[in-house]
Amino acid sequence: MTAPPTVDDLFADPELAALYDLYGEGRDDFDFYLELVMSARSVLDVGCGTGALLHLARLRGHCGRLCGLDPAVGMLEQARKRTDIEWILGDLTSRTWMSEFDLVVMTGHAFQVLLIDDDIRLAFAAVRSALSRNGRFVFETRNPKVREWERWTSAMPSEVTTSDGTLVRMSRAVKLPVQSELVSFTHTFTSPSWTEARVSQSTLRFLDEEKLSRLLSECGLMIDAQFGDWLRHPFTVASREIITIARRG
Repeated sequence: MTAPPTVDDLFADPELAALYDLYGEGRDDFDFYLELVMSARSVLDVGCGTGALLHLARLRGHCGRLCGLDPAVGMLEQARKRTDIEWILGDLTSRTWMSEFDLVVMTGHAFQVLLIDDDIRLAFAAVRSALSRNGRFVFETRNPKVREWERWTSAMPSEVTTSDGTLVRMSRAVKLPVQSELVSFTHTFTSPSWTEARVSQSTLRFLDEEKLSRLLSECGLMIDAQFGDWLRHPFTVASREIITIARRG
């Protein structure tokens, strides 16, 4: 078993984690993933966060096994508001998987927290072990050729209001210049109700489609399809997303 993964404060802090779904309201990936989840008897959601996808699957009538895996205590505190879903604190290396799932997903760009090739290989090997013979692995990563990080700092701060009426503003700033696949940035949260700002440091890896394909192949996973957006348009160099559906080779 490897050492516990480092978790950004954005996800580990229960108060910040409680804001996550408010900032992500209206996510455009859920329809894509929910269709896949509803058609699978057993599902592992890697980096499940607040468990919103699996919660929604239960609400829509999914009767099979749903399992959420996340290394962030704050996020799982939100997820565990539903007790009819299996929740595991940790990452893919936290336990041994035995061909248990018809579908493994990584949503919310969770794949991008894997910063080096060896981490990706460990994750892919674990996914392969978790998949049933005809199971599928579905995940997305941002296309580095689009350089989405250049829009993050220039974007206006986002504001949400919590259920108790607290106003919270979130802004994002990228550490420049970006000279490799790794992009480091901060989320800063402020509120009139707080005495000081809360800052979370993050780093994501922007891996291109060629390296991604090679690493999948090395780990015994074959690509069935790749899309460039949530409407299943073909992936091109101008696509914002690299959405991959893979299976055991």
